Parts: sequence; C-alpha cells; structure tokens
Amino acid sequence: MDKARPFCIEKREVWEAFKRIKANQGAAGVDGQSIAEFEEDLSNNLYRIWSRMSSGSYFPPAVLRVEIPKDNGAGTRPLGIPTVSDRIAEMVVKRYLEPKLEEHFHNDSYGYRPGRSAHEALYVARSRCWKYDWVSDLDIKGFFDNIDWTLMMKAVRHHTDCKWVLLYIERWLQAPVSMPNGTLVSREKGTPQGLVVSPVLANLFLHYAFDTWMSRKHPDIPFERYAAERDPENQPQSDSPGLRPPKKSFIKRRKMADWDDDERMRLLGIRPLC
Repeated sequence: MDKARPFCIEKREVWEAFKRIKANQGAAGVDGQSIAEFEEDLSNNLYRIWSRMSSGSYFPPAVLRVEIPKDNGAGTRPLGIPTVSDRIAEMVVKRYLEPKLEEHFHNDSYGYRPGRSAHEALYVARSRCWKYDWVSDLDIKGFFDNIDWTLMMKAVRHHTDCKWVLLYIERWLQAPVSMPNGTLVSREKGTPQGLVVSPVLANLFLHYAFDTWMSRKHPDIPFERYAAERDPENQPQSDSPGLRPPKKSFIKRRKMADWDDDERMRLLGIRPLC
C-alpha cells in the first residue's frame, strides 16, 4: 500500500463519476465553476480529485445555499449546491455505497432509488386502494435538515467498514453552508438536500426509522414511501384507522426532526383512499 495514498480508489471510478455528473448537469457551486469550465482542464482536475481522495486529504468546500419555490407555492425550500469537483467526489462514494444498501432496502421504498420512481409508488398505492379503506398520508417537514449525524453514521457503519467512505461521509455532513449573503454557517445536524450522497443517506436513515419499524410493529399494514413522504394503508377499526400517527416519543428516539405538531411533521389527513 502506498503510504502517501492509503486508500485504494480506482482512477476509473473518478472518471465514471464524472460522466454521471456531466450527464446530470447542474449549477455551479461556491467556486462559480461550471461543468464546461471544469472540462477545460479535465485531466488535471480529475487527477486532483483522485489524488486527494486516495491520500485522505480531500476536504469538501462549503455548500452553496439557494432557496427554490415549493411546488405548492407555500414558501421556499433550501437547496444545497456543491461544487462540480465535490459532486464528482460524492458520486465516487455513492457508486460504492449504493449497491451495498440496495439489497437491504424495503420493497415499498421508491424515492431516489435506481429503477424506481414516484409513478411506480402511485401505481402500487392505486392498486392497493381496492383492498384497504383508509390511508394515512404523512410528510416530515425539514427532514433533510434535521437528520441526526450520530444515528446516521451508526447506520452507515452497520453496512460498511470502508474507511475512506466513512471518512468522507462524515466530512460532507460537517461541511459548512455558504448563505446567499456570503456568510459561512456551520451545521450540527442534517444533510443538505442537493448533495449527491444525501438521497442515499436519507433512504438509509428512514429504512431503519420507518420502514423497518413498520415491518416490525405493523407487518399487516403495507405502505409506499417516497423519500420523506409515506402512505400507509389501513383497514378501518371502528370509525378510525388502525395505524395512528407516530407518537412524539417515536420521533424523538430517532431524532428525525425536532417534533412540533405544526412545524415538524405535517399530517396531511387520514381519509378514505377510494
């Protein structure tokens, strides 16, 4: 093993990661460098990423914070934009970690997974509505911004002991945010929505906090989860569904968010599905 580069990362992995990032395009991060500008010195830029990641000396720059309008027009949603170089480095880790996690994820988890989509989740929900009378439609507000780092890393370590993967995930979690006015803000929790690794980490967290919990506590109640939104179906029990919204203690134990009935978890309704 090269003492200067203790981590065995194939150069081809960086190249494959770049191709994925280029295909996805995306805006420039805090350094203002576009993908086209990155390509002007492509060979040296990719070598620099590989060399730093292999040596353990790669430190992610701040994540650029932008506010994007929500689909329903109710305010804005914070989005983090990493630099092009950082997105490539994140993709290297994602390509390593994602296949190891996919085999463990619940079959009714659809968000940000290879070969799955929201349309598939809707199709399953629609087919199940003929068998169940009720649905509990839930959404965790601010989920990405409130993930507990200690619990997150515990889940990651359960599935891999790869030192460079663990090292860089921790560094990405701790990377500061560059606000629109240019100030740097440190963080103590969460993984910015917009990072390449964030969807994988979010799915892993909810795999244990919700999917596994549902399978253990309510094996008779199917659900469809798309990221932080989920629809458990219920047979009626007197005049109310069999599945109640998770108690405050359930949320606090997993630190999914700082519970508040109005601000942290929005129960959109318990209503007939068909």
